[in-house]
Amino acid sequence: MVTSTHEASHRIFKEHPEALTPVFEALGVPPPRKSDIKELTPDTTEIRPLERRVDTVLKVEPPEGESFLLAIEAQTKQDPDKATSWAYYVAHLRAKYDMPVLLVAICRDRHTAIWAAGPFECAVGPWTTQVTRPFVLGPNTVPEITDEATVIQQPALAALSAIVHSESRKIPAILEVLASGWEKFDTDTTKYWFEVLEVGLENTPARKKWRELMAVITNFPGRGTFIEETYLEGKADGKAEDVLRVLKTRGIPVPDEVRQRVSGCADPDTLDRWLDQAVTVSDAEDLFAEDPKDVPDQA
Repeated sequence: MVTSTHEASHRIFKEHPEALTPVFEALGVPPPRKSDIKELTPDTTEIRPLERRVDTVLKVEPPEGESFLLAIEAQTKQDPDKATSWAYYVAHLRAKYDMPVLLVAICRDRHTAIWAAGPFECAVGPWTTQVTRPFVLGPNTVPEITDEATVIQQPALAALSAIVHSESRKIPAILEVLASGWEKFDTDTTKYWFEVLEVGLENTPARKKWRELMAVITNFPGRGTFIEETYLEGKADGKAEDVLRVLKTRGIPVPDEVRQRVSGCADPDTLDRWLDQAVTVSDAEDLFAEDPKDVPDQA
């Protein structure tokens, strides 16, 4: 099943191949320029019998040195069938393009990353005919980016780092640095990276933290962007539920008109005030005592 994390984990390289910097550094190969990389068809089907498709295939043509292919696979869990399909991908691409192939696996789970490194062997008795050894971008090979300068200079690598380390105990600090760094971009760029990461984090606890951080970025408030509207609406709904929950826990009856007024409020500041008052009021309608329209006329 293809998930949003799966998609974001490999599609990012199509538009931002600079995120592959850890791969080139490990191989001792100078990182290519974006203009040196071309996307190829990921279809490795022959004739008709079985459809096989690599997540992403890139052709790297550096100014110096030999050209090669990058076959990129996002792997969210261990899959015994990959030992066969990965070997097929490499062999097919090697034969089709007559170029060396580097298979890269993207993993956020440590156990999956260890497994994905292989080697996966095709052998008969003591004789090994073929060996597949993916280069794994996972928690052990992608750095945890916690400095704002790197976040600003290499946003694609920072996004990949957050996705790969989404299960790390350090993820809250990583996300805070990303939010702080990316808010310094122009509005469209900030929106792009925030959405890329939100999709990549899928339904993890880290995604909830990321959505909370969206509330405090300076590029969005008042701009009416999709992210701002969606996030603030969800935030208001959550706070309204908190207000009503506190009243219920304290055993205070909540009339329908009070419930409707609280549920219909979209102003986070007002809801914060009501939440504070919900802890001490003896009557649900006293929540609104300090609202301007509920203060008696002093004239």
